[in-house]
Formats: sequence, structure tokens, C-alpha cells
Amino acid sequence: MADGPYRFQQGNQHFYQPFSARNRNQPRASSPLGVRLPFETDSPSRSPGPQSPSRQAFGMYNTGSQHILNGGQRAFGLPLNLNKYQHQGHQGQHQHQDPNQGGHSYAHHHHTHSGGMANGASQFGGGNHLQNGSQGLGFGNMSKPPNDHWQLQMTMAQQERDWSSSNVGHAYARLAQGSSKDLVTTTASMMTTDGEKEQRQRPGDDDSTSKPKNQSWTELDLGGQTIRFISPSLFNYRFLTKLYFNNNRLTSVPGEIGQLRTLRSLDLSINELRSLPSQIGMLVNLKELLLFDNKLQTLPYEVGNLYQCAILGLEGNPLNDELKSIIMDSGSLELIKYLRESAPDPEPPNDRDWHVVDESPIVEADKLTLLTYNTLCQHYCNPGLYGYTPQPALSWDHRREVIMDELRNRNADIMCLQEVEHDAFETYFRPTLAHMDYKGVFWPKGRAKTMGPNEAKMVDGCATFYKSSKYILLDKQVIDLAGTAINRPDMKGEADIYNRVMPKDNVAVVTFFENRVSGARVIVANAHLHWDEEYKDVKVVQVAVLLEVLTKLSTTYSSWPPLKDKEKQPFRFSNGDLPDGEEHEVIQPGPSMAYTDPISIPMILCGDFNSLPDSGPVELIRNGKLAPNHPDLQKRKYGKFTRDGMDHPFNFKSAYSEINEMPFTNYVSNFEGVVDYIWYARNSLGIRGILGQVDPEYIRRVPGFPNIHFPSDHLALFAEFGIKARRLGVKDKDK
Repeated sequence: MADGPYRFQQGNQHFYQPFSARNRNQPRASSPLGVRLPFETDSPSRSPGPQSPSRQAFGMYNTGSQHILNGGQRAFGLPLNLNKYQHQGHQGQHQHQDPNQGGHSYAHHHHTHSGGMANGASQFGGGNHLQNGSQGLGFGNMSKPPNDHWQLQMTMAQQERDWSSSNVGHAYARLAQGSSKDLVTTTASMMTTDGEKEQRQRPGDDDSTSKPKNQSWTELDLGGQTIRFISPSLFNYRFLTKLYFNNNRLTSVPGEIGQLRTLRSLDLSINELRSLPSQIGMLVNLKELLLFDNKLQTLPYEVGNLYQCAILGLEGNPLNDELKSIIMDSGSLELIKYLRESAPDPEPPNDRDWHVVDESPIVEADKLTLLTYNTLCQHYCNPGLYGYTPQPALSWDHRREVIMDELRNRNADIMCLQEVEHDAFETYFRPTLAHMDYKGVFWPKGRAKTMGPNEAKMVDGCATFYKSSKYILLDKQVIDLAGTAINRPDMKGEADIYNRVMPKDNVAVVTFFENRVSGARVIVANAHLHWDEEYKDVKVVQVAVLLEVLTKLSTTYSSWPPLKDKEKQPFRFSNGDLPDGEEHEVIQPGPSMAYTDPISIPMILCGDFNSLPDSGPVELIRNGKLAPNHPDLQKRKYGKFTRDGMDHPFNFKSAYSEINEMPFTNYVSNFEGVVDYIWYARNSLGIRGILGQVDPEYIRRVPGFPNIHFPSDHLALFAEFGIKARRLGVKDKDK
């Protein structure tokens, strides 16, 4: 990654330079060209709720109301329908106001209109006229017959021109099919604001960018109004899925348009645009971007991020020969691919800040540093899931080196990795990290048991690495979360346990260490839960089982005797390597600590929990209990868990709660949120420092991870702990 490490030297902070960019001009397969379907009305009508805009701001069908744009009153005879196509007979006016500023408006008008768009034809000419003096792409003058894509471009462009020449204002709204006449009035107090967190599903779901609850409209048609400027306040409506500014007089588009991450259709045709803002590349959910009849000679490389945009309408622009040739010969997706693969690497982010929580002095032996990181399994990293990422940045050869740079420079005592393939563990991670004093423990997911040796190598799992010079591995265990749940006596006869929990083969790896010098012991659990939001109940069961097994293991470990055979000779690196001229450090082992009860042993639980901070699994870990009727359980039956509830004895706290959690730990085009955690037992450990968030300015420029600087769609979390006073244990005086 592109952010720097904390070096653990008292009072100092060190950072390293980003991984150098690699060649990004390798070819990448594109998706098949889609066919434009008729515009649909796919937004269900809902009642107004706390996320909806003002009743006065959008009282669209109240006869006699006035349309206010940027403070000036302009009357219009045609309705401004917020659904894309409305029956042509609908009439009405409405006001547009900034949801946060009341009287601020969205667009500046040049003319006052009354009774409709009377001057449309005189301003834009006849149906066959190319607007703004632009030169077409030449689709109509080719020596060979136009292919399907050329024909589609010409047909769509001509439709736009016909609308502009026939005095049709709000063309999309007027042609809508099946929309309710009763289009809703809403209140500004119900708007989604920057401070609100819209809950979204995990990546992979079909509608993870759905509109907020009670948001009754998501489409806005401002076509045919001779608008010259767009106020950035319009883009506070981040729930918009369709936005139409066609047939106006725009010369530019504000960069704030990049905030509309849920946008599916954007029409800027028949304007006077000479360029597009680079932030257009943040609209990765666009299926259709129409730019017919503008003055565009080139496109920003960021258009290459729009991998889902099957229709990129460019007819009627004086496009340069290179871009023109690509779109004429191969279509929209091939041009988008070309821009993506040709783009220069984005500027690297600033280093992630190190947040000091506790500056009190502490001996080095009582410090413990831990990193957790979902490294993104190479078999999951493909253009189908990460179409906005250039092919070279998706390649395993590139990503593994950037991952290793991250691990090397963090230099944590203990590293917990998820989504590590068995083969990658054996052939890359273990031998490479051995040169840095690490030994490792790995278990794949349960499906590996049913596969042949070659297939099993491709199964991912959890890997825990530890500094062998500092820690002795006392024990290692794998928790088969599904198998453990099924074998509980109270689960017998419960259909849900077999139908829902059993098919999910997630595992957790538990390791039990002793510090060579201090003798302090620590339990580290490395977990990766199921991802799908449709299985929230399964995640709760997985966490409950994990905590139940940890309770039993900690009871066992608390009675383990002290070590009698600690090494009395100098420590040697795990692979025997030592740089020339250096001598092995002499490690003086200290006596083992004894622990009087299970919860006195220091414990860390970390990994990818695929659960948001307000979810059932997180509530159970944080609060120590969960009600049997918690909504995440979805009224399913899971033995005692759903009869009596769940609990555990550990006093866990999130390391990142010191900064009110991260803005996100998982960042992709259709989801950003916190799903990775480091939990620590606060009765025996204290947090001393944590690695902070990614540079926010950088995030505004990239639509998702992975990319050239960040090799996974998850962030590495990193924390430093201090072992608290040993009042709960005594040293073995017989050592």
C-alpha cells in the first residue's frame, strides 16, 4: 500500500514511500456490448419519510406554483417530473431549492419562459441539425454500412435533436410510462446529508446502492430550460439514479457531480461542453452517459472507470481521431477500456496518520503490535468484480509485491491475514516472510477437505504470522464454525442450522503465544466470517460459536503449566538467515507467567467480520451478550442461541473506537464501510496507538480499491498494545 508504517521507536514516526507504479498498458478484455433498452420506471412509489426532500421544495404538481431557480422566479407551463417518463398530459410547476440552504437553487436561467418552451426550435434548429456548430463523428458518412453500435448512436442522437426542435421541455418526464400522477411532495428536513450513514449491503449484491428508505423519487429532469450553470448544491441529492440536463446551454459541469455515486443515467446532450470534469470517473454505476452534440474534442482518462456504461453517446462532437476511431470501430465499452488501460497512475495518497493513544513509558518486552489484513484472494480479484481497475493493478504478481511491502514496513509482532490461498501461503508468504523472522500458521476453509490436492491448493483461508524471535507458539487451533455449530446438542433437529449455517465453510485460526522475554502469554484469534448480507443470522451464529470456543480454550490455557524448556541459546531466524557482518542477538528468556482464571489471559480477536458496527455480531462481541430475538437472527431457530440468547465473559473493546472507528475498511464501487476489526480484552491489554484512515482527498479521486497503490479492497488495520500490570498472575519462581 501507499501509506507508511509506525516503527515503534519511542517518540518517532516513520513512513515509507509508495510502491512504484508498474506498466499499465497491458490489454484487458472488455464486457460484451450491451443493447440500450427502453427507459424504464423502476423506482417504486413510497411515502415520504425522514430521508425525503421538502414538500415545498418539490411540490411539483400543485397547479399555479412557480418554478424558482437560483433565486429568480420563472414560470413554466410544462411539468418537471422527477420520474424519467411521465404521461404527456401531466401539467404543473415546482420549485427547486438547495436542501441545506433553503433559498439556494440548482441552476441559473437565461430566459423567462411561460407556457412551455416556445423558443426551442429557433434556438437549436431542425431535427437534422448538429448543435453548437459541432462536427459529427461521421457515422452517417461511412463508406461501409453502419454496425449496430453506430446505428444506435445515430438513432439516439437524432431522438435528442427531435426533442429539442419540437418544443418539448422536460422530454423524459413527458414521455414517462406508468408513473403516478400523484408524484410526491417531500421535505428538506428529510434529505440525506453528509453526516448521515446510509446502510448498504456488501459487495456482490445486485442493489447495494439502493435509494434511502422513504425516498419517493430518484430521478430529475431539467432538460430544455436553457440553463447555463449548475449549482454544486444540486449534487447534495446523492440518491439520484437518473439526471437529465439535455438541451440546455451548459459550458461546464461542476466536479461535485462525482458525489452522485448511485447515478445510472446521465444526459448532457445538446449543450456547449468543451470538457468534462475528472470526477465523472467516480460515477462507476453509470449504465448510460449521453453527450451528443457538444464540443468535446477529448475525454478525461477517468471515463475509463465507467466499466458498466454500455452507452457512451458521443455523436455530434468534434472528437479527436484516435478516440473517434475506437468508438466507431468497436463501440463504447472498448473506448472506455482504452481510456482505463491508458490512464496514468493516480497521484499517491499522503501517508496514513499514526494516532498516539497512550504515551506513558513502557518496557519494550511489554509492547505488542498486531496487524490484520484481508489481502483479497487472487481468484476473487477479476475484472468482473473490479471493472474500474486497470488490468496490471489486478495481476497477482503486482499485488503480492505491494502486499508484502505493506507487511514488511509495518513490521508487526503478529500478523493476521485473511483470504490467503493455500498455494500462496506455501510458495510465497511463508518463504518470503521467513527472511523477516516470521513463522506462520494456516488453515483453509472447510471445502478443502472435500477436494483433491491440486484443487485444495486454490482454497483460501486464514494465516497468522508471528515474530519467532519474540514469541513462542504454545498452541494452534482451527475452529470450523459450521461444523462446531452443527455438533452442538441443542442444534439437533433445527432445519436452519443445516440449510443456512452448514453450507458456509468459514474458519477461524486461534494461536496461543508466550513472550520469550517477559513470559506474558496472549491468545490471538484470526477470523473471517461469511460475506452475504442475506445471511446475517449465519454471521451471528458464527460469532457466537467462535466466542464459545474461545471461552473453552482460555479455560484450558489458564491451567497450562509454565514452560520448562525455554531456549538457553541465542535465537536464530526461522530460516537461519542473517545478513553478513551481523551476529545473532542473545535472547535471555524470562519465566512463564501464570494466570489465575481464563479472562486474565491477554486476548485479541481480529479479522474480517463482514459486519457493520451496528450489526448483531459486533453487538455480541462489544456488549458481551445478544438477545435471542435480535433482528439479525431473522426469527430463525438456532437452539439455545435463539431460546436463551448469547453471551461471553470477555471484556472486548475495538482498538479503533479510540477514533470512533474508521470511515471504512472495505472500499469498492458499490460499498464502503467498516467490516474489519481488532478487538482486545481491556482488562489485560491497553491500546497505545493505531494506524489511521486513508487520505480523504485521495479517496475523492479513486472510485474504489484495488488499484495501483492499494492491492486489496480492504485496508490493513494496525495497532500497538501494552500488556497491563501482571497483578493477575505470578511468576514461576521454580524456573
